[in-house]
Amino acid sequence: MGVGRVDRAVAAAMLVVGWRGARWRRRTASLVAVPLCALCAALGLNIWVGYFPTVQAAWNQLSSGPLPDQADPAAVVAMAGKRVRPAHGSMVPVAIPSNAPHFKHRGELVYLPPAWFASYPPPRLPAVMMIGGQFNTPADWARAGNAVRTIDDFALAHNGNAPVLVFVDSGGAFNNDTERVNGRRGNAADHLTKDVVPYMISAFGVSPEPSNWGIVGWSMGGTCAVDLTVMHPSLFSAFVDVAGDFYPNAGNKAETITRLFGGNADAWAAFDPTTVINRHGQYTGISGWFSISVPAGPGTPRDVAITEPAVMRLAGREAAANPSNQTAAANSLCALGRANGIDCAVVPQPGRHDWPFADQVFARALPWLAGQLGTPGVPRIPLPGKASPATQVVPAGR
Repeated sequence: MGVGRVDRAVAAAMLVVGWRGARWRRRTASLVAVPLCALCAALGLNIWVGYFPTVQAAWNQLSSGPLPDQADPAAVVAMAGKRVRPAHGSMVPVAIPSNAPHFKHRGELVYLPPAWFASYPPPRLPAVMMIGGQFNTPADWARAGNAVRTIDDFALAHNGNAPVLVFVDSGGAFNNDTERVNGRRGNAADHLTKDVVPYMISAFGVSPEPSNWGIVGWSMGGTCAVDLTVMHPSLFSAFVDVAGDFYPNAGNKAETITRLFGGNADAWAAFDPTTVINRHGQYTGISGWFSISVPAGPGTPRDVAITEPAVMRLAGREAAANPSNQTAAANSLCALGRANGIDCAVVPQPGRHDWPFADQVFARALPWLAGQLGTPGVPRIPLPGKASPATQVVPAGR
């Protein structure tokens, strides 16, 4: 149970137990204490992950205020039919039909770049699935991660061209940590692959080709980005893992198997990226950007060729011992991926494990990702540190 939930539960219990015999002053104090307790929990969460970068962002989230570029779906359809090309993109709320059982998702969001309005039917643009962290709403990348501003700026610099973004629900509720697997907490993976992808192709005309589909995720979402791509190379071809874990993580390995999969080790293995890659063998046309946070200051982490067996073994041991060590996880997964045909790099960037860091990484990785997915007018560029064949691996420091 999270800290916020414990605080609220304790406050509620105290309120109920002490209510009958309390005087009006104590009753008033009790009523005030409950929301204050919830507020303290929210502030603690914000300090941890940078969930609200500004007071305005916090107010918009708490009051369900409008999102950047938010547009009425009917107005978007009318603009598309008249080929009215807007100066910036449009963010459209969507209710994606649920065909996957055992997962009730919330409303999701789709960003349409100006180029989407250039023709009717729209051009078959690439698509990117945006996945948030452990505590999440579908709008997190738009509000806390500034993804709409970043993609709008990118489209402006490329004649309106950019991937279509779909901001998905991987939890079903803010505090339901599914780790984006099919398990006791919901079949989140099936929702993303069997509901979201077909819907985006049919409703918005995005490309159905895996070479035009990518995934971006932060924290838990970063783990998901890697996992979904290696599990479904027939659906996705590129990922950006922003400080993800070694595997879907709800504690140590034994705790994760119990909490997420009801003790079924085979079900856990089906969602463990290392097991999935080893079972699959050689991949073709898959690439990935692993971003890790490093302390700000002078000095750059030393690049190590991932073909060094000692580096691969060390990274794997460190990640297995502590799956939350994101540097070791990135090193190990990139090393294993490279050995199985996945083009990847571990990219260090100053920052903390928070939403401002995710914002910076998305802005930095977007030109590579958009080019990799075949966005019109966007050139393909190599991964950082990939001017030569050696892929960057950063010594674990966390």
